[in-house]
Amino acid sequence: MRSIDRARPFPETQLKIPPPGLTGRWAQAAAASALAIATCTIVPGGPAFAQEPPASTEAELQTLDLVDALRRAAGADPGLAGADARARAAEAGVRQADVRPNPTLGLGVENLPSIGGGGLIDRTEVRLTYSQEWERGGDRFARTGRARSEADLVAAEAHVRRLDRLEQAQLAYVDVLVAEAELDVARQRLALAERVHAETARRVAAARDPLFAGSRAEAELVQAEIDVDRAETELRLARVVLAKFWDGRVDFTVPAEALYDTSASRVQVGEIAEADLMVFDARRNLSVADAAIQRAAAVPNATVEVGVLHDWDSGGVGLIVGGSIPLQRYDRNQGAIDRAEALATAATADRSTFLLEKDREVARLQVDISAGAMEARRLREDALPLAERAVAEVEAGFARGGFSYNDVVAAHRALLDLRLRLVEVLSELHRDVARRDRLTGVHDPLIQQSEARR
Repeated sequence: MRSIDRARPFPETQLKIPPPGLTGRWAQAAAASALAIATCTIVPGGPAFAQEPPASTEAELQTLDLVDALRRAAGADPGLAGADARARAAEAGVRQADVRPNPTLGLGVENLPSIGGGGLIDRTEVRLTYSQEWERGGDRFARTGRARSEADLVAAEAHVRRLDRLEQAQLAYVDVLVAEAELDVARQRLALAERVHAETARRVAAARDPLFAGSRAEAELVQAEIDVDRAETELRLARVVLAKFWDGRVDFTVPAEALYDTSASRVQVGEIAEADLMVFDARRNLSVADAAIQRAAAVPNATVEVGVLHDWDSGGVGLIVGGSIPLQRYDRNQGAIDRAEALATAATADRSTFLLEKDREVARLQVDISAGAMEARRLREDALPLAERAVAEVEAGFARGGFSYNDVVAAHRALLDLRLRLVEVLSELHRDVARRDRLTGVHDPLIQQSEARR
């Protein structure tokens, strides 16, 4: 933690203010604990914040905008190996579904002699048969269609998962922007606290203010230093979390002006992401394929059998031709057919419901984004300049003895509250933009580009 400059003593009536006590030491310990936890849990095998470059090289870092960050995240998705394996499994299922039933080779021995009843093979007959199941209801075609629907569902779900991951990466990028803005506000608070502390020390030394005013000013300065330390820790953590989306080093900096960019409120909203709708389409097609399988199963398969019969007594060989087919006396599989058709209808209804809900959510997000952009613009253009002018006027009056310490503190807090409110409004705006981008599939081209490079 930064140390307060105590080389400016009050003459004679100097206030002896002890170093920060339990509060300062507790804050230092808390910041150190948070740093240690992040080191152990986020970047196994090495110090997490060792990836953070020295402040002296900040100007040499690469400026990472949102598109570059998402492109890195899309190209380094650890789930791609599992998605590829599931896709191969689905294709193997299609090949297997297109295979015909295996034939059956049978061997039977009849008329075996009883004990003491004559020769062992005098009247024995040996039967050798070859049988083949005949799928009469289109079972093979139905199986193949269902396997292809499963493959489509696997591909659609993998695409949705990648879109979800890019949404999380976009939110992590917003966290870095917000952490940098909060650190900037904390530093501004520290600068204000240092100015007030210096002026208060001068006034106390001149016996124009009571001693407790110096204590309060120094307490405010200590708290401002603690806030800066905490904000710096949170910024390091946010950068590490973002970098872990591509398992890289924190070798970047983000443009500070990106947080204050509200142009997303003027972007024309697109349709709901096709990938989400493809999941529902694949589920519906899978239910339709299940219904086709059940209808095919309702048509009984026949078994055709041919073979030869050898009579050991006469030495003759005869031809055997036969077959069998189940009788549909009780089970016509109608319940299974009705169930599959009902699930197909439900999948269609689920798609319509999802589309309506997401359209409504996008509309709400668009209203929130527009309202947030308007509030941020008014805060920056109207409220903040007035608060800054009020601080300047109060500080000038305080230096002349026209205002009290409480007036200065109130003006500072009003200004800082407005700055923090601006950061909060912009944070919510960019989070809403991330959600809207996810629902409308804005980053789908990045996924396609990463797939094309593989």
